[in-house]
Amino acid sequence: MTQVIADISVSLDGFVAGPDDGPGRHPLGVGGERLHRWLFGLATWRARAGQEGGDRGAGDDIMGEYFARTGAAVIGRRMYDHGEKAWGEEPPFHVPVFVVTHRPRPSRRLSDGTSFEFVTAGVAAAVAQAVAEARARGGDVAVMGGGQIVSGALAAGVLDELRLHVVPVLLGGGRPLFAQPLHPARVLETTRAEMSSGVTHMFHRVLP
Repeated sequence: MTQVIADISVSLDGFVAGPDDGPGRHPLGVGGERLHRWLFGLATWRARAGQEGGDRGAGDDIMGEYFARTGAAVIGRRMYDHGEKAWGEEPPFHVPVFVVTHRPRPSRRLSDGTSFEFVTAGVAAAVAQAVAEARARGGDVAVMGGGQIVSGALAAGVLDELRLHVVPVLLGGGRPLFAQPLHPARVLETTRAEMSSGVTHMFHRVLP
């Protein structure tokens, strides 16, 4: 059964990007790159980027399984705009990606299996399209961020699981994970917590 799984790194004070993030400034905000060092050092991530070596600890096992299960992904337009130039013609997805945006744009299809579909009907519509694609591939949907997309998917009731990678840094400001109000009846159950290389991985099942 296809699951919709959000996965995002967050600081101890609840931010997914540091202050002053944006095009032409700091893509991840001031200090925001510290939230992702653990990921970029993993053997699994380096292999997806065509590199060798890397950490093969518990974090690598967690993310290796996550990537292997992913049949489609959902991201926000801000994340796409930040990453488009850096990713080039070989983005680290290798599956169809549905981009939530208010600005329509033609689809992009790349030779490595990545495609980008730009969805203007909101996060729930993007997730629905991703579910159909992932189900056809026998995989799950990865909701990868940014924070507004993850919290929006949770608010819309379309998430099955929320995975937080809590990094012990304090950004002191920036983009909070939960910037919008959430329904107080939304209940999550912690199903797994594990530490590896300076990050705590916390899995939460979203209860019906």
